[in-house]
Order: sequence, then structure tokens, then C-alpha cells
Amino acid sequence: MSDLPEDPGPATQLYRHRTETVSEERGSGPAIVFAHGTLMDWTMFEPQLQALSDDYRTIAYNLRARTDRFQGPYDLDDLAEDCRVLMDAKGIDSCVLAGMSMGGFMALRFALEYPDLLDGIVLIDSMATPHDEAEQEQYGDMVETAKAEGDVPDSMAEAVSHMLFGQTSIEERTDLVEHWKDRWLTYPGEAVHDEVNSWLHRPGVEERLDEIDVPVLITHGAEDVSIEPERAEPMVDQLPDARMELIPEAGHSSNTENPEAANAAIREFLEDVY
Repeated sequence: MSDLPEDPGPATQLYRHRTETVSEERGSGPAIVFAHGTLMDWTMFEPQLQALSDDYRTIAYNLRARTDRFQGPYDLDDLAEDCRVLMDAKGIDSCVLAGMSMGGFMALRFALEYPDLLDGIVLIDSMATPHDEAEQEQYGDMVETAKAEGDVPDSMAEAVSHMLFGQTSIEERTDLVEHWKDRWLTYPGEAVHDEVNSWLHRPGVEERLDEIDVPVLITHGAEDVSIEPERAEPMVDQLPDARMELIPEAGHSSNTENPEAANAAIREFLEDVY
């Protein structure tokens, strides 16, 4: 296995010494590790754990913002180290790493740092390029407000619901959307602030994608307005071995909005990898 980070701090050590409190594991076989996006938690992958654990060892975990070590500053490289320690603690020599949005930003950096630990990557509603200045300003203002107020305000939860879910979900999957809005209202504002700032000003990695030589599946909600599908499409040509599947009637949280379509695409990919 690759060397672990030197002298990891308490936030990273959490993933070794409290592994079972921050992760959910089911099944046996080749390993798939799921990393969630901003404002989400491991439970967003419940449909994938249910569908895939008959044939695979499925692990979903909470990134720092959903733990008691939410205080920053930290960045995507720190999150990659957390993932590395979690894998070591669970005795995982290699895996398919599936990351949604922020989890995908991290997965690309993980692949560049630890290429020998991956059998493949699933990028869910993510991209290799950075956010533009207007988006950085918009998101920065939102999380500064959350930090100042101490909690996620109702107005932010409402606005974010239209960013993280597609129009079909807003209209037809109201229970799903309300479920997540209720969760967001319980988050410390500082946790959300530091979570967003871990990736908000990141540089792009699009110029290094040719270094990632494992198979990559890109799944993307057709109704994603936070990262439109066309922002992910260039990765198909930039990565040496990549395919892309649009998930219909789904937005930025496509794997939980339309799990049947997402699971079918992921299962087909895993059968090719393993």
C-alpha cells in the first residue's frame, strides 16, 4: 500500500480510530468507496449500498463537514488523505472510488496522488475544471451568511434545494427534497462555510487528466443546474478511459434522485472493471 500521510492530524486520525462511527459498510467482494458532496452525508448513497452490496463490498462515509471535526480550514488534498486513512483502516488495498460533486473533486486528486490504490473512478455530477468567479462570489456570500448566523438559514436551504435537485425532483419527489432540507437546517453554519471553502477556490486538474489511467464512469443528472452536463463532457476525451451516462429526470444529486438509472450505469461499469 502507498505510504500514509506523515503525522496526520486529529481530523484525519478520526478515520482510523473512529472508522465505524463515520462510515457504513455492507457486502463483500471488490470494494467500492462512496464520498458525498457538499451538504450531503453518507446516506445519500443508501440506494447504491442496497443495490450493489450483494456483489460488492460497499462503503459510504461522512466527510469532515458531517463529523465533529468540521472546523477548517482544510482543502481537497486533506479530504483525500482522510479517504486514504479510511481505506487503510479497513484494509482496502484498492477500490473503485465514487465521488459526488465535492467527492468527485476529491476523487480526481486522490487518483493523481495515489494511482496504485484505484481500480476505477465514478464521478457523479462533478467536473475537473474550477468554478468561475461569479459562482465563487455567489457561494462565498451564502456560506458567510450561514457562518454569521450560526446555522443554515431557511432561505439558504430553500435556495440550495433548487441547486442540488432537478426540476423533476422539485415537482415530483417532494419527500426527498424536504428530507434533505430538514437535515441542512441542523448543520452548524461554520461546518458548511468550511466545507464549501475546501473546494471553492480550487485550481482545475483538467490539464492532468491524461495521468489517470484507470477506467472512469461519469454519471450526470440531465437536469443538473449546479454543474451542467456540458461542463463534465470534456472529461470523456481528456481521460484515457472514460464513458459518460446522463441520468434522466435528475439534477445535481442524480444518484439519489433517480437511483434505478444510476445503479444500472454503475453496475455495468463495475462488471467491466472487475
